[in-house]
Amino acid sequence: MQNRGCGKNARSGNFVTIGALQLDLLIPGAQSLKDKRRVIKSLKERLHNRFNCSVAEIDFQDTWRRSRLAVCIIGNDVRHVNSQLSSVVAYVAANSAAELADYRIEML
Repeated sequence: MQNRGCGKNARSGNFVTIGALQLDLLIPGAQSLKDKRRVIKSLKERLHNRFNCSVAEIDFQDTWRRSRLAVCIIGNDVRHVNSQLSSVVAYVAANSAAELADYRIEML
């Protein structure tokens, strides 16, 4: 079996960058879990399609008006990954039925 560099791009010498974004959202219009899930599902699909990122609801699954999403982007340029995650934050703040309460970006 060939060694593939374990996290290092063999040709360019760049390390893989994993950017993780945690979004805390409020869904004030939700009257039921069904309402909330509709809003969250739509947002997850739009983020995935627009930014080519992975998105998962990681907390408050059974709370009507609150959600926590994790967004992950992988790349070989820290600045690009950070820029993409910042763009996700701006998009959610401007284009969502959910209100952005808080967020946190980490590079792994």
